[in-house]
Amino acid sequence: MSRLRDVVSACDSVFLRLALGVTFLAAVTDRFGMWGPPGSPNVAWGNLDRFASYAAKLNPWAPPVLIPVIVWIVTLAETLLGCALILGFHTRWAAFGSGVLLLLFALGMTVGTGVKSALNASVFSAAAAAFALFTWPVYAWSLDARLHGSDANRSTS
Repeated sequence: MSRLRDVVSACDSVFLRLALGVTFLAAVTDRFGMWGPPGSPNVAWGNLDRFASYAAKLNPWAPPVLIPVIVWIVTLAETLLGCALILGFHTRWAAFGSGVLLLLFALGMTVGTGVKSALNASVFSAAAAAFALFTWPVYAWSLDARLHGSDANRSTS
């Protein structure tokens, strides 16, 4: 059993980084229509206008003039965090930022569309995974490990 744990622990942070990072980038590319037009199978938005409508639903407190700002901030954040996680660059802070962003999404979904939609999309689970990744002592197969070595990776990433 301990050998299995050793094998899993050698890869678990990589799996978390890739799962979170690819998911962020999949969402971003969806809102730019790269997965197909609206209404296509497995397409959530299909264009930026539909994503903006959804963002307005998740942020009922925001005046309409702020929705485009929110859309672009979220899109930029997801792009940067997704790339940082995939590459393992400033992983600790990318994981923390991802956890915060995902928790905000989960709360927005809960307020805007009901807690069931946040649970169906596993956003709370993804936020918890990001916060767990934040606590990892070392990030295997990452730019952080390559640039700073595994000892520096423990405290500065």
